[in-house]
Amino acid sequence: MISGAVVEALERYVPRDNIHLQEPMAGHTTFRIGGPADCFLQLEDEEQLRKVRRYLDLAGVPFFVLGNGSNLLVDDAGYRGVVLQIGQKMSGISVRGCDIIAKAGATLRQVANAALEHGLTGFEFAAGIPGTVGGGVVMNAGAYGGEMSQVVTQVCVVSREGESMELDNDTMEFGYRTSVIRNSAFTVTQVTFRLEPGDKEAIRAKMEDLAARRREKQPLEYPSAGSTFKRPEGHFAGKLIMDAGFSGYRVGGAQVSEKHCGFVVNTGNATAVDVRKLISEIQEQVKERFRVDLEPEIVFLG
Repeated sequence: MISGAVVEALERYVPRDNIHLQEPMAGHTTFRIGGPADCFLQLEDEEQLRKVRRYLDLAGVPFFVLGNGSNLLVDDAGYRGVVLQIGQKMSGISVRGCDIIAKAGATLRQVANAALEHGLTGFEFAAGIPGTVGGGVVMNAGAYGGEMSQVVTQVCVVSREGESMELDNDTMEFGYRTSVIRNSAFTVTQVTFRLEPGDKEAIRAKMEDLAARRREKQPLEYPSAGSTFKRPEGHFAGKLIMDAGFSGYRVGGAQVSEKHCGFVVNTGNATAVDVRKLISEIQEQVKERFRVDLEPEIVFLG
C-alpha cells in the first residue's frame, strides 16, 4: 500500500484531483480487466512527470507508465505501486509543414485525423490502432505494412532521474514490436512524425478501407488487448492457434476469437487468471504440435 507520506509528497507535484487511490484498473485498459492500483496519477505536463519520476525513484516507490492501456493485462489483485497516466491531459498536436508534433498522450487515431486534415500521407496505417503516441512508439506499433519506425524522426523522453532527452530514429533502435525504450527507464513525452504531402480524398479513402478491413477481420465488438502474441518467424500466430484447435476455446470469460484466432477477448466477465491460463494452454499446445514458441505481445502488470 502507498503510505500517506508518499501521497502528501505527490500532492506537491500533481493537483490533488489528479491523484486517485485504489483506482480500479479495469476502467483504464481496453481488456476491461484489472484490480485496483494503490495510486493512480493523471499527469498534465512534462514538468510534473520529471518531478514525480525523480521523487519516486529516490523514494524507491514502484511505478508504471500507462497510455491507453491497449496492450496491457493487469492482475486481478491490481498493482502495488503508482500508475502514471500520460493521456488526455498530455495530448496536444501541432503541424509544421510535413511534420506532426504530438504529445505522448495523443491517440494514434487523433494523429491520423490531423494528418488527413492537413493533407499528409504515411500515417493511414495507424488510424485504427487503439493506442497512444507514447505507447505506439515504445512498441513500434504497426499494421497493414506500416509501423512507427517508418515515420518517426524525433522522440522526446524523460529519464528515471527526471532529465529530458531527445532521441532520433537511429537511436530508437526500432525492431519488431520493440524499441530501445521498451527495456529502458525512459518515458516518452513527445514525438515528431515526418509525413509526405498527399491528396486528402485518397488519404480518407485509404483510412476508410483499412477501417473496413479491420472491422471485417478483427473482433472489435469485444474488449481485448489487440494481438495476443507476436508474429513468430515464418508463421502467423492466428493460424497456428486455429490449427491447434483453439478457435472459440474458452477459459472462464476469456475466449479465443472465432473471427481471428490471434485475439483473446473478454466475453464480459473474464479475469486476468482466465486470460493467463488460456494463453498458457495455447503456448503449450502450439509448442507441442508445431515446435513453435509463441511470445505474448501483451504486457502483464501486477
